[in-house]
Amino acid sequence: MPDQTGVPPTPPAATQRVAGTGASRRLTLLRPKPPNRAYALDALRGLAILGMVLSGQLPFGANSLPAWMYHAQVPPPEHKWIGTLPGITWVDLVFPFFLFALGAAIPLALGRRLEQGGPKWKAGLFIIERGLLLGFFALYVQAIRPFVISEHPSATTWLVGLLGFALLSPVLTRLPGSWPAGWRWGIRIGGWAGAAALLALLRYPDGSGFSLERSDIIIIVLANMAVFGSFVWWLTRGKLLLRLGVLGVLIAIRLSNMPHPIGGWVSDIWAWSPVPWIYRLYYLQYLFIVVPGTIAGDLLLQWLAGGAGNVASNSCDKPAWSPLRYTAIAGLMLGMTVVLVAGLKARWLVPTSLAAFALCGFGWWLLSKPVTATERLFRALFNWAIYWLVLGLFFEPYEGGIKKDRATMSYYFVTGGCAICVLIALSILVDVFRRRRGVQLLVENGQNPMIAYAGINNLVLPVLALIGANKVLAVLDATPWLGFVRGAIITLLLALSVSAFTKLKVFWRT
Repeated sequence: MPDQTGVPPTPPAATQRVAGTGASRRLTLLRPKPPNRAYALDALRGLAILGMVLSGQLPFGANSLPAWMYHAQVPPPEHKWIGTLPGITWVDLVFPFFLFALGAAIPLALGRRLEQGGPKWKAGLFIIERGLLLGFFALYVQAIRPFVISEHPSATTWLVGLLGFALLSPVLTRLPGSWPAGWRWGIRIGGWAGAAALLALLRYPDGSGFSLERSDIIIIVLANMAVFGSFVWWLTRGKLLLRLGVLGVLIAIRLSNMPHPIGGWVSDIWAWSPVPWIYRLYYLQYLFIVVPGTIAGDLLLQWLAGGAGNVASNSCDKPAWSPLRYTAIAGLMLGMTVVLVAGLKARWLVPTSLAAFALCGFGWWLLSKPVTATERLFRALFNWAIYWLVLGLFFEPYEGGIKKDRATMSYYFVTGGCAICVLIALSILVDVFRRRRGVQLLVENGQNPMIAYAGINNLVLPVLALIGANKVLAVLDATPWLGFVRGAIITLLLALSVSAFTKLKVFWRT
């Protein structure tokens, strides 16, 4: 972290002349202003959540799209799980990207809370409360989904789905502190009472009612990551070697139980759970993505605290990298991700690995000699991306090749490295070129991910069904790519809805 000295403030921008066709033109490289939020991280989270939504709205069956548009282990046209089929697609990136963003946000959110002082037990209670809230969310969103309530939803079913969504607002919305405490408590209690009553009254096609076994597995994993990821970061705060040591212990536990369990006390720990509906040691292997996220979060926290390069020792330094170089770096980050996903899906293992190693070397050269804090941030992030990618590629042959389901060691580390690459590309766009408006929809969805997650099944689809628009959109299912357009339209409607909530400052706490 740079120290604060009496060095004069920097000019707002550094202008460089570059060659253009026919005549030279001027490109302005804006030195980042001191931000108070990592908007590129919001954009990454928004990209992940909207990617999840889009993947769930793609056509299936006879009008299926090419195999690279679905989970690699659930290929078209039958979409049956084939656990021995290696490879990944873009769909297999969205969940690890979200997990990585969750990990990166831990130092930013929990760090501020710890900096404010106060009893440490309150911080611990906050972590546990967050995990339990996500556990409730996992049970509730699964229970209120119209297609879970009925295989053939009626107007009544859609209305119940909308009611379930509405009841989540008083439970999860961050209410203004300026409101009287009695109002806030009354709204919160009313929401909880309404949600509990709805869960008690709902009945499902098999005649059963509420069950702890009926939950959203994605949110259950997120709950575990929010709790255990936070505690790992807190206990290893400022002790990077210890944090990597925790990963080493987790790797040992994982290798003792997967792909084939080895009997003994380690296997007993792996199988034991006091509350199986919300916790299994199996879920903790996703810390292989979350912990690298916390390392990136530490770097972002230092960068934010330093004013993004406008402080003191950096304030008189001009950016060492030109706009053209930044553009090349962003292109390389995205290109490397495409090469890895396409090559591993096609099983071009040797060419893909060699190409990835070459791109890592080229990127290492492109990000050399950083001067400003922002340049040093990108350099540090990319160094970690190289490490995780190389580690993941060397794990690739293990467990029969990279797979999302069941997730392999290679999958965790390769996708974590790809998440860093995409984060760097987004940060160049947002923080260097100041083009946040181009990804504002992603940012706003990333700031409100729980509304997006619940909103697709309990807001957008019910509204479309009730007004009859779903029948109009169903016409597009006639061909595979028109079916994709249908899915894209529904995803866009969700994104715009979440954006409206964000602009109205209606945020669901998680």
